[in-house]
Amino acid sequence: MATRDHYSRKPPTSATTLSTSRLILALLCLASLFICFSLFKSDNVQSPVLNRSAMSKNINYKKCNYTDGRWIYDLTVRSPPRYDHTCKEIYKGWNCLGSNKSNALDIVKWRWKPDGCDLPQFDPLKFLQDFRDTNIGFVGDSLNRNMFVSLFCTLKRVSSEVKKWRPVGADRGFTFIRYNLTMAYHRTNLLARYGRWTASNNAGVLESLGYKEGYRVDVDIPEGTWAEAPNFHDILIFNTGHWWWAPSKFDPIKSPMLFFEKGIPVMPPAPPHVGLDMVLSHMISFVGKKARPGAILIFRTQSPRHFEGGDWDQGGSCSRLQPLAPQEVQEFFSLKNNGTNMEARLVNQHLYKALKGSVFHILDITRMSEYRADAHPSAAGGKKHDDCMHWCLPGLTDTWNDLFMSHLNDFKQVFEGQHGYYDSGNKEMSGILLGLTSG
Repeated sequence: MATRDHYSRKPPTSATTLSTSRLILALLCLASLFICFSLFKSDNVQSPVLNRSAMSKNINYKKCNYTDGRWIYDLTVRSPPRYDHTCKEIYKGWNCLGSNKSNALDIVKWRWKPDGCDLPQFDPLKFLQDFRDTNIGFVGDSLNRNMFVSLFCTLKRVSSEVKKWRPVGADRGFTFIRYNLTMAYHRTNLLARYGRWTASNNAGVLESLGYKEGYRVDVDIPEGTWAEAPNFHDILIFNTGHWWWAPSKFDPIKSPMLFFEKGIPVMPPAPPHVGLDMVLSHMISFVGKKARPGAILIFRTQSPRHFEGGDWDQGGSCSRLQPLAPQEVQEFFSLKNNGTNMEARLVNQHLYKALKGSVFHILDITRMSEYRADAHPSAAGGKKHDDCMHWCLPGLTDTWNDLFMSHLNDFKQVFEGQHGYYDSGNKEMSGILLGLTSG
């Protein structure tokens, strides 16, 4: 009977079979989720370990190359879009709005359009929030101060609680109190320590070669204005270049650059371009050893000049009211032409060689800037000569900071892609990431 009952049961219906399959599938999904959650949780409690090859690939082959593109005149841009001439940190000679330069309002209407993508505009509030409790240092000549002032005025527009404060050696500095973000500018012309040199009565090796005076440049000693900066700042932006090809400052006959290494004159005496290579090598090594754990180290490429009709001390001027055309750019800056403004590309050759394989990330502003012959103070700079080297503020260096922030966002996004989160306070994270984006 029991056997008969067993065999006399109705076979399972298709609905019953489907319900059973769904139950099994649901259980499998739950089990998978539990395993994934456990792995994710354990990954978060351990020290972050980055997939270096994957991250390097992501950065090197990112969708947008911001350095190649063109300038577009954008009528929708309000003038000025970020800050105006009332920002007190703007050096008088760069305040083209305040000095009524004829095209001052038009300068900021030109927008950089990279090939195949857009360069996001700087978001000052997001920057302050993302880099809360961060120290940012600009180390270099007056062109880095140009960029520093642009960033400061942009941030001050959205956060006015600012206290003047500068770390050791800095020329100027400020802290945005609400966000505990400090930024400072450390002035240095050559990166290395230098000063006047005169021949002594001891008849040393330089005296025996006939040198009577010049400038002693210690290629292996950083200038005191920034020597402590790597110990303090979490983000450092360096530049050098304009003073290395400046015969009006370092006359090769009357007051040449005389290079010393380990306190001894370099023999035979080296020309400036060799001295630059030596300084870059030593300073890159110095920063790598002295920088805070995880510091983001950036080296900005050379800012171009736009003198026409001679150099600055030869009556040169820059009266253009629109950016250069591509063919004009080539004529201005081609090394083959050996022209007045070839300095930028010449310096960059040395920078790229020295930075290759280093811990520095390169911020390439040269190409986009070569077009902007219209964006200098020119005769409105208030000097005896036209200023065709620095930039009007507001102006081009605002776009440099767009590029600067985009690079920092790349660091942040790639890290989030690996870990699902980013902590700007975790210096180890940014340090690991930086090593993958070096020159």
